[in-house]
This record gives sequence, structure tokens and C-alpha cells, in this order.
Amino acid sequence: MTKHFMNRRAVLAGGASLLAAPAILTASRASAQSATFKIGFVNPATGPLAGFGEADQYIMDAARAAMGGLTNNGAPVQVEIIYKDTQSNSNRAAEVAVELIESDGVDLIVASGAPDTTNPVADQCELNEMPCITTVAPWQPYFFGRNGNPATGFDYSYHFFWGLEDVIANFLNMWDSTGITAKNVAGLFPNDADGNAWGDPELGLPKPLAGRGYTVIDPGRYQVMNNDFSSQIAAFKEAGCEIVTGNMIPPDFATFWSQAAQQGFNPKVVTIGKALLFPSVIESLGARGDGLTSEIWWSPSHPFTSSLTGETAAQLAEGYVKSTGRAWTQPIGFIHGLFEIAADVIKRTEALDDSAAVVAALAATDMDTIVGKIAWNGGATNPVKNVVRTPLVGGQWQMKDGKPDLVITSNKEATNIPVGGEMKLIG
Repeated sequence: MTKHFMNRRAVLAGGASLLAAPAILTASRASAQSATFKIGFVNPATGPLAGFGEADQYIMDAARAAMGGLTNNGAPVQVEIIYKDTQSNSNRAAEVAVELIESDGVDLIVASGAPDTTNPVADQCELNEMPCITTVAPWQPYFFGRNGNPATGFDYSYHFFWGLEDVIANFLNMWDSTGITAKNVAGLFPNDADGNAWGDPELGLPKPLAGRGYTVIDPGRYQVMNNDFSSQIAAFKEAGCEIVTGNMIPPDFATFWSQAAQQGFNPKVVTIGKALLFPSVIESLGARGDGLTSEIWWSPSHPFTSSLTGETAAQLAEGYVKSTGRAWTQPIGFIHGLFEIAADVIKRTEALDDSAAVVAALAATDMDTIVGKIAWNGGATNPVKNVVRTPLVGGQWQMKDGKPDLVITSNKEATNIPVGGEMKLIG
């Protein structure tokens, strides 16, 4: 049992319990008739990144129900999920992670919602020797944004999602299919972990785009929640850009897209990460949401099945739509995947009250999930230690019965995920 775990539990237990701690802690929870395992879940439910947490309550309710019969070493396990809203703030993400560890006494933390959430949460978990699973952040901003060393990786934090190499390939495949000959691409990159990674001259979009004949017109980093994109728009118009790309939060894209119309900038293709993921954002743009493009990490068309509930991707999405009356949204699959992995770890861990045993079980994960195969075993989908790459396709928002429908238009990077339509130019 780790020294860290004993110290953390002792502090939480208080004086009287501290005297009895050695006797309690030398026995595994598996030796008791039942055990309690606490999962802390951190995600943005409010603020500009709230789209990432729109389905959280539905997924948590389903996960609680599905994990009701879990056992460990033959003993039943009572799973408790404690939710924390980051309010779309990185500092708060770190604060609530510490709160979960020091006050709530969780045994595992899972987190989602872009590097704004995953990075500070994972950093706190490393510092406090807390097992941690994160997703919904490209692996480069997650890993290198935390100063990760590919040779050694991290000890307690594990991640699954696609990488910049995947999103770049999908963007290029979509653009090549349009027949556009103008190769200057407008680049919009904020001054945050995502923007700095996507716009990096060597590790981001510029170098591989140049290899395919495209030139990124990058006016420099803008501050998040920017209210004036006039200088960027002027630079893009001067360069004759017909394609726009980058990584933006929804409010920033809405501002840019409105000002582009006002200032006569009318690109034929707009492919933006993060901002264009959610149906609620596209609906808010009205007619100007039609034809916008983005990466697609998960959809009802993905050919995967949940290890937790037995649902297919289509069934999971359909259940959400019927229960909430809202359109399906991409984070559903990956948040569900967090709890699939957590449940698998609970079943396999040698001692649930030992953080070292929990992280050992996490590292040994090898399973099929609603988002594909997850295994941190040094295989082909592990670009660095602690990271699993998941499949990615590209697609477009197209109006269907008066509502935006996210259609897969390019699957060259993951041919097992079917295409649903052809890409069209804006206007």
C-alpha cells in the first residue's frame, strides 16, 4: 500500500481514526462483505465550454445504474460518483480536483472537456498520487502541455483521444475533396493550450499542411473571449483565403463568424475544432451554421459497443435523444467510455483501498469500449506512454428537416466508420 494513500486517508479520518488506521489499512477492502469506491468526475457544465458537459447527468445516471452489480474479488462494490463543475475555468478545475482528493476522499478521478480541464486535473492527480483517466483533449496538448517526457510518461494519469496528426489528416482529406485551388488557409489559434499546440509551426498544423501544398496564414495568437477579429479578417481577405481553420471556443467563433459576414469575408470552407462540435452551437448560428465542418470523434454510426451496458453507439445516442429531447452530441461516447474503463478497473484491482493497486489495474487496461479499443500496453495506438489514440473522421453540418445534422463525409483515416454523405461548399 502506498505511503501517499495511508497519509491521505489518515488526514481525512481524523484523530480517533488515525490511531486505528494501521489495523484498518493493512486489510484489503476485498476482505469485507462489501466495499465503497468513489469516482470523482470533473467536467465543464457551465461557461463557454458547457457543451462538453451537456450530457453529463444522463451518462452519470446510466453509469450508476450499470455499475450497481459490480464486484471485486467476489465482494460487491458500491460505486459513488461525485461530480464537479469546472465552470470552464482551468484554475477551478485544479481546485475541484484537490477538493475531490482531500475532502471527498475519492479513489479515482475521471475528467473531460479539453485541455482546459484535463491538464490541471491530471497535474493535481500526479502531485497527489491519485489514479486519473482523462479524455476529450488531443493528446499533444494534453501530454506536451503538461511537459510530458515520451521516454517516461506519467505515473498516475492516463489519457485516450485522437491527436493532431489525426485531425490534420481529416481536415486535409475534406479540403482536397472540394476541388478548391486557392491554397492559403486562414488560421485562428487562441492563446491557450489547444491554440498554441494547433498553431505550433513544427508540431501543429502549419508544417503538415505545407507538405500538402497549403499555406497557413497565421496573424498570431488572440486572447480567449475576444470581441474583435477585424485584424485577422483583414489579413485573411488580403491573402485570398477560401478555407478557414483553427481551434476556438463557441463564443469566439460566433463573434468571428458574425464579423466575417459584416466585413465581406466569405470563405467556401470553414473547418474549426472545438467550437463546431455541438448541435446547440450550430442551431444558435441559424442559416450560417449550414455547411460548417469539423472533426467527428464519435457518432451513432461508429461500429462500437459499450462493455458496461451492451449498447451500440446508435442505441446509446438514441437513448439520450429520447430521454432528454435534445440532439445527440459527441462527448456522449467518450464520457461513457470513462465510466466503462472505471468499471473495468474496479473489477480487476487487487485492492480497492490501495492507490498503487488501482493505478496498476488502470495501466493494464485492455478492452473494447463504445469509442474503440483502449489499451495502454505500448501498442500501435500508443504514441507515448499513458496515451491511447482513438479513431477520427471528418464531417459537415447539413440541414435536415430544418435542423442541423452532422454528416460524416470523410473516413479515409478510419474506413470502418461509414460515410453518410458528400461535402458541399458554403454558399
